[in-house]
Amino acid sequence: MTGPLATTTFDTVAVVLGGMLVAGALVAGLARRSFLSLTALFVFGGFVLGHGVLDVLSFDPRSGFVASLALVALIVILFRDGLEVEAEMLQTAWHLPLRKLVLAMPITAGLVACATKLFTDLSWTESFLLGALLSPTDPVLSSNVVTNPRVPRIVRHSLNLESGLNDGLALPAVLALAAALDARGGHFTWWRFVLEDLSIGLASGVVVGFAAARLLPLRRALGAEVTAHQKSMYALGAAFVAYGVAVLPPRGNGLIATFVAAIVLGIMRPDVRGSFVARAEDIVEVVKLGIFVLFGALLTFHGLFQDGLAAVGIAAFTLLVARPTAVFAALTGTSADLGTRGFMAWFGPKGVATMTFALLLLSRQIEDAGRIFNIAALAVLLSILAHGATDVAGVDWIARRTGRGEADDARPAEHAGSRARAR
Repeated sequence: MTGPLATTTFDTVAVVLGGMLVAGALVAGLARRSFLSLTALFVFGGFVLGHGVLDVLSFDPRSGFVASLALVALIVILFRDGLEVEAEMLQTAWHLPLRKLVLAMPITAGLVACATKLFTDLSWTESFLLGALLSPTDPVLSSNVVTNPRVPRIVRHSLNLESGLNDGLALPAVLALAAALDARGGHFTWWRFVLEDLSIGLASGVVVGFAAARLLPLRRALGAEVTAHQKSMYALGAAFVAYGVAVLPPRGNGLIATFVAAIVLGIMRPDVRGSFVARAEDIVEVVKLGIFVLFGALLTFHGLFQDGLAAVGIAAFTLLVARPTAVFAALTGTSADLGTRGFMAWFGPKGVATMTFALLLLSRQIEDAGRIFNIAALAVLLSILAHGATDVAGVDWIARRTGRGEADDARPAEHAGSRARAR
């Protein structure tokens, strides 16, 4: 770390984040009625207080602190979203998210890579690395859609499962391409890494989720009633255990393990899922908004527009062409109508995963790591603005189109109310 935070790190961050949370709570109602989301306001606040303007918050993007904070945010958010996956939908509606994971992700990465090669002088390997960074969707920015009971269950399930799994699935490609570009070289066998990464991640998630579900007594433990508060803490602990177990040698994918463990635990123990959902929402919200303050603090005008109009073109192409084209192609021949495909094609925002993976590049000896990071950051910034401004309108549109009211007929009204989030 450099700048003011080199000596007063915690004090400064505590004051800034605390003040922004207070201000965010006060303006949340106004944000819901405006074109800006609360997430966008926190990014803007971080930008003003960070390197971009005042330099009150000064983080070194290459520091382990920045990458670790983003990783903690991903673990917490992925676990929360994994708990939302329903057994019934997993059994009967798996084909749409599978198609998007297997087909739409690589198509998106390929299209972004081609656009990057066309608009910039980056090499093909660097272009595909940027494509891999921008291929996953974000569980944070899509949370207002995937948890809204007015959105049809199959759409929510598809977007949630996609955003939960594609973060981990994109990581092998990012690491493999980064290793190929790293000036330090080294031995890296991509196919072995992919096999170990996915298989160990999945297996670890299943084992930890199953063990966590069985170890926690249903009603009483050590002679006392197991409270909802204890169940919520237990679930959060299971999230970090799943990640930690997966990344132990021979090293699997901890993000996939976290998401899969949440699915298993949520299906086997609905009581734990309900307790976590009801009590951990504030924690998730603070983590989410904190990471976007950090993200905003890392941005500068010079960095974002280092590649000029080419960077803007790549970011716009990613959101307006690559993602929609990939989703429509992947869902061709399915029962999803054009409106549903369009809705899912648009709500594939870029966010925490892209930011986290891009930060990993800065710790490597890659010649154009800074340029790749800045283009990815611009795409994330535009996604925050665009998707934050359209999520309420999008939900209203699909609710009218499908004739849905304020509540989901498949869920209790009180549960739906507990899932409401500040935009």
